[in-house]
Amino acid sequence: MAHHPEQIQPLVAEVIDVRGECSAGHRKGEILTIGCYDSGGLCGFFYHDIFPALSIMQFGGKYPWAEKDTLILECPDKKNAVTVRIRRI
Repeated sequence: MAHHPEQIQPLVAEVIDVRGECSAGHRKGEILTIGCYDSGGLCGFFYHDIFPALSIMQFGGKYPWAEKDTLILECPDKKNAVTVRIRRI
Protein backbone atom coordinates (compact mmCIF):
# COMPACT_ATOMS: atom_id res chain seq x y z
CA MET A 1 0.00 0.00 0.00
CA ALA A 2 1.21 3.51 -0.78
CA HIS A 3 2.69 5.57 2.04
CA HIS A 4 0.37 8.47 2.94
CA PRO A 5 2.41 11.62 3.73
CA GLU A 6 1.58 12.92 7.21
CA GLN A 7 1.20 16.54 6.10
CA ILE A 8 -1.56 15.65 3.60
CA GLN A 9 -4.95 15.20 5.24
CA PRO A 10 -7.27 12.47 3.92
CA LEU A 11 -10.79 13.20 2.72
CA VAL A 12 -14.04 11.65 3.93
CA ALA A 13 -16.49 10.19 1.42
CA GLU A 14 -20.04 9.45 2.54
CA VAL A 15 -22.33 7.44 0.27
CA ILE A 16 -25.46 9.61 0.20
CA ASP A 17 -27.44 7.74 -2.45
CA VAL A 18 -27.50 4.49 -4.42
CA ARG A 19 -29.86 4.21 -7.37
CA GLY A 20 -30.37 0.62 -8.42
CA GLU A 21 -27.87 -1.93 -7.09
CA CYS A 22 -24.16 -1.16 -6.87
CA SER A 23 -22.13 -4.07 -8.27
CA ALA A 24 -19.34 -3.25 -5.78
CA GLY A 25 -21.73 -3.41 -2.82
CA HIS A 26 -21.60 0.23 -1.75
CA ARG A 27 -24.54 1.17 0.48
CA LYS A 28 -26.13 4.46 1.52
CA GLY A 29 -24.59 5.71 4.78
CA GLU A 30 -21.20 4.05 4.16
CA ILE A 31 -18.27 6.26 5.25
CA LEU A 32 -14.84 5.95 3.61
CA THR A 33 -11.55 7.72 4.25
CA ILE A 34 -10.03 8.36 0.83
CA GLY A 35 -7.49 10.50 -0.95
CA CYS A 36 -4.86 10.53 -3.64
CA TYR A 37 -2.83 7.87 -1.81
CA ASP A 38 -5.68 5.58 -0.72
CA SER A 39 -8.91 4.52 -2.45
CA GLY A 40 -10.37 3.67 0.98
CA GLY A 41 -12.29 0.73 -0.47
CA LEU A 42 -14.13 2.77 -3.09
CA CYS A 43 -14.87 0.82 -6.29
CA GLY A 44 -11.96 1.12 -8.74
CA PHE A 45 -14.17 2.41 -11.56
CA PHE A 46 -15.57 5.18 -9.36
CA TYR A 47 -12.16 6.01 -7.84
CA HIS A 48 -10.58 6.30 -11.29
CA ASP A 49 -13.39 8.59 -12.43
CA ILE A 50 -13.14 11.00 -9.46
CA PHE A 51 -9.36 11.03 -8.90
CA PRO A 52 -8.87 14.48 -10.50
CA ALA A 53 -11.52 15.97 -8.20
CA LEU A 54 -9.92 14.27 -5.18
CA SER A 55 -6.55 15.82 -6.01
CA ILE A 56 -8.11 19.29 -6.30
CA MET A 57 -9.86 18.85 -2.94
CA GLN A 58 -6.95 17.24 -1.12
CA PHE A 59 -4.46 19.91 -2.12
CA GLY A 60 -6.58 22.93 -1.16
CA GLY A 61 -8.43 23.74 -4.39
CA LYS A 62 -12.15 24.22 -4.87
CA TYR A 63 -14.70 24.30 -7.64
CA PRO A 64 -16.77 27.49 -8.13
CA TRP A 65 -20.04 25.49 -8.13
CA ALA A 66 -19.31 23.62 -4.90
CA GLU A 67 -19.18 24.54 -1.23
CA LYS A 68 -15.67 25.32 0.05
CA ASP A 69 -14.92 21.97 1.69
CA THR A 70 -17.54 19.71 0.09
CA LEU A 71 -18.09 18.15 -3.32
CA ILE A 72 -20.89 15.83 -4.50
CA LEU A 73 -19.81 13.22 -7.08
CA GLU A 74 -21.58 10.39 -8.89
CA CYS A 75 -20.12 7.14 -10.20
CA PRO A 76 -19.93 6.43 -13.95
CA ASP A 77 -22.57 3.65 -13.79
CA LYS A 78 -25.62 5.82 -14.47
CA LYS A 79 -28.05 2.87 -14.22
CA ASN A 80 -26.84 1.95 -10.72
CA ALA A 81 -25.38 5.28 -9.67
CA VAL A 82 -23.66 5.72 -6.32
CA THR A 83 -23.43 9.34 -5.13
CA VAL A 84 -20.86 10.44 -2.55
CA ARG A 85 -20.26 13.62 -0.61
CA ILE A 86 -16.53 14.32 -0.35
CA ARG A 87 -15.46 16.50 2.58
CA ARG A 88 -12.18 17.91 3.79
CA ILE A 89 -11.60 17.15 7.45
